[in-house]
Amino acid sequence: MTQKGPAQREMEALLTAAFPDADFTLNNDSAAHHGHAGDDGSGESHFSLTIRWAGFAGQTRVARQRAVNKALGDMPGNRVHALAIRALAPGE
Repeated sequence: MTQKGPAQREMEALLTAAFPDADFTLNNDSAAHHGHAGDDGSGESHFSLTIRWAGFAGQTRVARQRAVNKALGDMPGNRVHALAIRALAPGE
């Protein structure tokens, strides 16, 4: 198992704070993008997130993704090159 880096730990803490009782998995996909655009050599440039949270019920896909990006502040697009988000409500 690969150790989590500081960016991943920070994102997990921000998600936990913003989405109480959410079930989420944040995967570091950076190794698969080594040498590609956005690879800054940190080993923490590309992530994928699957998050299931009751608060997403009734929200559009875009609203859910905006909520995740807001919770992560300046990380997506700046400190993290790419973040694929799959945000679901329970039962989806």
